[in-house]
Amino acid sequence: MNETQTQIPTDTWVTITWDEYIQIIENPAYEKAKGYYHDGRMRIEMPPVGNDHASDHTVVISAVALFSAVKNINLDGKDNCTYRKIGFDDCQPDASYYIGDSASVVPYGTSIINLDIYPPPTLVIEVAKSSLSDDKGEKRILYEALGVAEYWIVDVQNVQIIAFAIENGGSRRINQSQVLPGLAISVLNEAFQRTRRMNQGQVYTWLLSQFQAL
Repeated sequence: MNETQTQIPTDTWVTITWDEYIQIIENPAYEKAKGYYHDGRMRIEMPPVGNDHASDHTVVISAVALFSAVKNINLDGKDNCTYRKIGFDDCQPDASYYIGDSASVVPYGTSIINLDIYPPPTLVIEVAKSSLSDDKGEKRILYEALGVAEYWIVDVQNVQIIAFAIENGGSRRINQSQVLPGLAISVLNEAFQRTRRMNQGQVYTWLLSQFQAL
């Protein structure tokens, strides 16, 4: 496939070889794109990202940071980082974390995180405004295959987090984080609901009080 002559469909899964996918994702025209590859298919997501998506993205990463600081949990967060299992899988989640003993496993100076060398992230988060069906479906299958421990979807439209624990190649809904012990998903949902009627500084003050009370 010559990507200079063929228009690449975006925001949908397309059957393609690994080499063709890498050729596309490394094209400067897709420098700002997010790329996913699994089971012989790719998905390219292009900006721009709107206000609601960007705001909820900020809130969820801030909430994880606040909780980890209050509870003294070792944490290494990544924003739009690329994880790659060469020849098989590629992803660029909105946010991802190495937690606990694995917090220092990926050294500075690393570019794309090679999953043939490093373990998968502990927690992966996708923020879904128009991609909810895909985030609950194909991307969840991808993260199950990669072996991440926990997967959250921030459902922007319905103002909630859908959380899954991943184990044995499958996933199940959870109401309490398994990788951030003591963190109830309901507290995060309340925080998101508060963002619709107050500014983020006020929401973080409320979250901090909730976390300190645990």
